[in-house]
Amino acid sequence: MKIYLAKADAAGKSVALDDMILTKALPTTAGSKMLDGYMSLFDATVVEKLEQAGYSVAGKLNVGEFGFDVTGETSYFGAVKNADGAYVSASAAALDEGEIAAVVTLDVNGAPRRSAAQSGKVFIKPTYGTVSRYGTVPVACSGETVGVMANTSDSVKAVLTAIAGYDCKDGTMHPQSKIDASLRDAKPQKIAFLTGFDTDEAVSAKLSAFKTACESAGVETAQVDGSIFKLASSAWNILMCAELCNNVSRYDGIKYGYRSKEYTTIDELYTNSRTEAFGDELKAAILYGSDVLSTKNYMPVYDKALRVRRVLVEAFGELFAQYDAVVMPACSRLVYGDADVAPYACYEENVYTAPASISGLPAVVCAGVQIVGKAFTDGMLLELAKIAEEGK
Repeated sequence: MKIYLAKADAAGKSVALDDMILTKALPTTAGSKMLDGYMSLFDATVVEKLEQAGYSVAGKLNVGEFGFDVTGETSYFGAVKNADGAYVSASAAALDEGEIAAVVTLDVNGAPRRSAAQSGKVFIKPTYGTVSRYGTVPVACSGETVGVMANTSDSVKAVLTAIAGYDCKDGTMHPQSKIDASLRDAKPQKIAFLTGFDTDEAVSAKLSAFKTACESAGVETAQVDGSIFKLASSAWNILMCAELCNNVSRYDGIKYGYRSKEYTTIDELYTNSRTEAFGDELKAAILYGSDVLSTKNYMPVYDKALRVRRVLVEAFGELFAQYDAVVMPACSRLVYGDADVAPYACYEENVYTAPASISGLPAVVCAGVQIVGKAFTDGMLLELAKIAEEGK
């Protein structure tokens, strides 16, 4: 279900925002009953930057509850399906209508990347700390990143250039000099295709086609065992749920958001409001996050996940000492049916997207494949995306 989508302006510089980004003029719901009808008192920094660059906000688009599901299926406002009954994201559906230039989204658990791969769009999850997260609904702050989805890499680059930049209101940002460097064009020389990921034939065909396109463009390719990066899924699930648990604790039925009508004590107000307003998948994530942060599990579970994060960052570093980028799937299949978005599927399907999330590295999805680069090589990844576009 799409929400609040208006027509584009005549100049073709309209963008839509997903419903994790705060706006004064339109509600921000995060796909949850808890925030149904919530109106922010301020605009997110990315909204201000878009308007300063001459873009207009055409509207807001639906997301799965708090943005961490497979592809929007857990939204309080309903999932989006195409004519064949397959799940699609509201962002991809809106781009197909041709009235907006791009969609600015919050990538929490890889949903925009999966959507872009399956719908033939281009998406970039930029280097962590190059686009301000001030004014986004917080879920998993150590890995979530504001990204851009569009029909072409040029459109993605234009919007990313508009929203990237230092913001003193976001304490995780890099200096402006590094942000500027991340957007510079650069020609890749050698890339690695990671093996060890299970995919269907359609995804494998996309990877093979991209490999052929790269070689035709003069880019050297190699195959490298990527099995170690499958560890990212378990570690990211732990960290994501732990951070989510803390972040959603602010929704207590008192300050803002949904408030239960049935309560007699403050404890009942908290419990009933959250029970009635949160979906089952979010409740499960809250419980899991609370458990991994408990005294008995903090060191053997949560702290170990942090250590795994460091191991994966070092593994990427070793790869990038030899290759300019690595290529891997963004999802297991190019079509999601009901069985593919069953409860808790997002914790398994993120085996393809968690490596870039947990490490903060930039990732571009184009022509059905995912390209991950070292920090501040966003411009180079978009050059690879152009190769993929030309090789279609």
